[in-house]
Amino acid sequence: MDSIKQIYKIGYGPSSSHTMGPRKAAEIFRSKHPAISRFRVTLYGSLAATGKGHLTDKAIEAALSPAATEIIWRADIVPAFHTNGMLFEALDGNGAVVDSWTVYSIGGGYLAEENQHLNAKKVYECQKLSDIQAQIEHDGTSFWEYVRRHEDSDILDYLSEMWNQMQETIREGLENDDALPGRLHLRSKAKQYYIRASSYKPTLQSRCLVISYALATAEQNARGGKIVTAPTCGSAGVLPAVLYHLKVNHNFSDKDILKAMATAGLFGNIIKYNASISGAEVGCQGEIGSACVMAAVAANQLFGGSPQQIECAAEMAMEHNLGLTCDPMCGYVQIPCIERNPMAALRALDVNLYAMMSDGKHVVSFDKVVATMKLTGKDLPSLYKETSLGGLALLKD
Repeated sequence: MDSIKQIYKIGYGPSSSHTMGPRKAAEIFRSKHPAISRFRVTLYGSLAATGKGHLTDKAIEAALSPAATEIIWRADIVPAFHTNGMLFEALDGNGAVVDSWTVYSIGGGYLAEENQHLNAKKVYECQKLSDIQAQIEHDGTSFWEYVRRHEDSDILDYLSEMWNQMQETIREGLENDDALPGRLHLRSKAKQYYIRASSYKPTLQSRCLVISYALATAEQNARGGKIVTAPTCGSAGVLPAVLYHLKVNHNFSDKDILKAMATAGLFGNIIKYNASISGAEVGCQGEIGSACVMAAVAANQLFGGSPQQIECAAEMAMEHNLGLTCDPMCGYVQIPCIERNPMAALRALDVNLYAMMSDGKHVVSFDKVVATMKLTGKDLPSLYKETSLGGLALLKD
């Protein structure tokens, strides 16, 4: 498995697979052809189906600027390797192709060529949680210590940078009350919810604040603001909302939160490696489901959960998101995407409570539920995997 630094990345919304990934690919191709003044980019599958709502074309054009760029939309062609396929072509003055590159945006800002992840570096020798858990139990250590032992020495500094940005995004989101971009004409809700939370009794107030924190990040993402993937842009509000709540309302230190982020990143990494975090590949269970897992294990560790209880929390968080579809209206990362962030944050806290009450023993392992999520995603019809052709997306007219 790769570094958890690839799970947490600072970038701009609204989509890690449809905005961050394509922009990165365009920058790579542009760097190879600095003198070319004309490009042609063909987008396939989900990238073509929802790319306009996700600002895919704008991200690519900005990265290839000042060269002229022609975007071709081919939603009717779904590549076998991954639905988010892109063909970059550099053209000479006569329009002839001088170079081409086929690349895939596979979720979380990751890029891959056919059967090969780009810039991947093996950091972890274990890919299954059961193997990692057996190792830490043998050594008497914890999940976050396992991460620190395998990552570069700067991993906690890196996580600190991510945590600082997460908090800044929430604060900025709580100040914004403008309309979100796009023809859905949605108003921001985070600021209103934050203000209204003060009118509730303390037992409900904290949950209302969690909602406002998650909305703040999800809305910042929807307006193309700076966020941290955790593990994707569309699900970026879940983990920060839970961590911010635990810092502000439960007085957990930044030091402990960074350790919780390390554990959360490890679990997200296992999902990415063994299944997928791409909504276009496995539906929103791969995005919101994974984010819910990461938030649940972070909370469980902070509250003193054992490795068995942490694993139990992770399994429940994914199990109860199985089959979640990705059906954005008009291709925007807004409906149902924004509201799914606070719902997943609240579920993560509930899962943490449930796991803490248990002894950590349960029937279905985390590894098995991750494998089930992958199979479920493969079985989902394509119209429920970020194509805006089914489900809630049919209400757009």
